[in-house]
Amino acid sequence: AQFLIDEAKRGRKKPMAGFIAGRTAPPGRRMGHAGAIVSGGQGGAEDKIAAMEAAGIRVSPSPSLLGETLLEALKG
Repeated sequence: AQFLIDEAKRGRKKPMAGFIAGRTAPPGRRMGHAGAIVSGGQGGAEDKIAAMEAAGIRVSPSPSLLGETLLEALKG
């Protein structure tokens, strides 16, 4: 996400969409990439989603809706 923020500052921005698995994981339980280290061993799905949205990435609530989410991003 930080890379995309930095690139946007340089005038290199494009519509993006993404998905983070593990959003419904119980606290303390790792599931999918949401359990991967974000920074310093902290963070989870909601932290990643917030970082992606802050970078202008449209986050799909479901992998089955990723195409629709990308279409929304492309339309602006």
